[in-house]
Amino acid sequence: MLSPALRFAVLVLLLTASIGRADDAILFDREFDLIRPQFDGDRALGIVADLEPHWRWPGNAGFNATIDRVVEDLQAAGYVEESAADTDDRLTYRVESYPMRSATWDPIDASMTIVGDDAPLLQFASNQNMIVIHSASTLQGGVTAPLIDVGAGRPADFEGIDVEGCIVMGTRSPFRLVREAVMKRGAVGVLCFSMPDYNQPSVYQDSITFHQIAPDPSGDAWAISLSYRAYTTLQQRLAEGDVSLHVHIETKRYTAEERVVIAEVRGATHADQRFVFSAHVQEPGANDNASGIAAQLEMARVHADLLANRAIDPARTTTYLWGNEIGAIARYLRQDEARTKNVRWGMSLDMVGEDTEKTGGTFLIEKMPDPSAVWTRGDDEHTEWGGRPISMEMVTPHYFNHLIEFVCRRQGEYANWIVKTNPYEGGSDHVPFLRAGKPGVLLWHFTDVYYHTDRDRLEMVSADTMTNVGTCALAIAMLLTEPPANIVEDALNLVETSAQNRLSTEARLSTRAIGDGATVDDEMAILDAWTDWFVGSALAVEDVPLEPTGDTMTRIQSAASTMRALGEQFKAAMRVAP
Repeated sequence: MLSPALRFAVLVLLLTASIGRADDAILFDREFDLIRPQFDGDRALGIVADLEPHWRWPGNAGFNATIDRVVEDLQAAGYVEESAADTDDRLTYRVESYPMRSATWDPIDASMTIVGDDAPLLQFASNQNMIVIHSASTLQGGVTAPLIDVGAGRPADFEGIDVEGCIVMGTRSPFRLVREAVMKRGAVGVLCFSMPDYNQPSVYQDSITFHQIAPDPSGDAWAISLSYRAYTTLQQRLAEGDVSLHVHIETKRYTAEERVVIAEVRGATHADQRFVFSAHVQEPGANDNASGIAAQLEMARVHADLLANRAIDPARTTTYLWGNEIGAIARYLRQDEARTKNVRWGMSLDMVGEDTEKTGGTFLIEKMPDPSAVWTRGDDEHTEWGGRPISMEMVTPHYFNHLIEFVCRRQGEYANWIVKTNPYEGGSDHVPFLRAGKPGVLLWHFTDVYYHTDRDRLEMVSADTMTNVGTCALAIAMLLTEPPANIVEDALNLVETSAQNRLSTEARLSTRAIGDGATVDDEMAILDAWTDWFVGSALAVEDVPLEPTGDTMTRIQSAASTMRALGEQFKAAMRVAP
């Protein structure tokens, strides 16, 4: 008689052999064959090079210059301004403008020098994140004042210290430090050193993370972010005696409008149904997010070229949006209820150009919330950005995760490109899609040691990476907007293959956990959650065909039943495990 452990192993082998592999079905050959010869990573890299000098913040000069560049490239690719388009024009764009609640902001110049030294300790020309966003200018000629270190900068750290007329240094965020030191106690300005561990500040000692403060109603609050080198230098000099600093800051604050570009490849027969891409414009880095802007522009160019040459004839519409992170796509989804009802899929391109050998940032598909974000175990890992468990109420079953991972891994095999996934964490343009009840996925990279620092420059960007990401993203949109006849069968095969792999893994992990003392009920709940996920993912395939037929719905229901039975079989296998 077989031992319980061997019986479990045999059952798992039988179950994982019970469903055919999706690799034999969904091939994306047509989409890859059309896109790969056309997508020009060097062209995308050239766009990044042109955008990199612009310090982009909503409504400011750098943001608007980027919006103008997007429009220029769309026009060159054949997109027509929407108000001038004919009814048969399928490539259109529009620029929308919205009032901003507060003034926009431009950094112009800055320097900080220890009084008595010949050279500045920091200067804007080489440290472009040193001026904290929304900082005011100093008086003409700058300001000279004593430096006081208040440590963490909490209210208790100010007790017994008179900082009026001084420059205050602390490790708290400048937002809070300005409130405590300038607003409440009369300091002339603040210096802050606040960098997360993943930036490795003691290694990359000249990196500076960008921060922001609330605009000061009085109009004269300012703050400077410090590099590790500058911070430790000031600490050392203070240990030797009193220190005074001369600080010069020049910024510009003015009333402006927030602009967004929306381009569309209109569908021929089901134009109201949309696949929506978003690449945010604000933030001043090359990877974050000039690479997303550029990759999406190159996708839009290739898409237009394929349509113009009649290589494709999509039934559904693809929408490309460039604007303010989260806010622009959230506005798009809430301003037209009928339009939003027919948004089928959303994808965010954020930090998609990393040269991973230089930045350390692995390409990641951040999945829409699935049970791995509730129970993160096995090969699933949150990033250092800050993932945390979510509730099952946030989990909406869908095939989108599996489809994207499949196509990216196909491209990975083709281009020797590493593809990984991470459980849902949030923080980018995929979030508004999910809040609107739409499938939304983020394509990005992490952990990047230069993330949000002024060392996120052009030399950290890879044309090859943008090619890989852009090719995959466009292939997925092309497949779903011009679905082939066998798309339902292929999509269901993919879900079924993903189910057998995941349920097998989860059964093994749960069996091991029970052996380590976990309760059977808790582990069965995890397997139930994954079973429900795959049942729901199969049912969601109803959205893929243009016109679902009765036979289509029968096949979908059959696949959902297969998912349910598979989960029950794995639960039975767990019950006989030792």
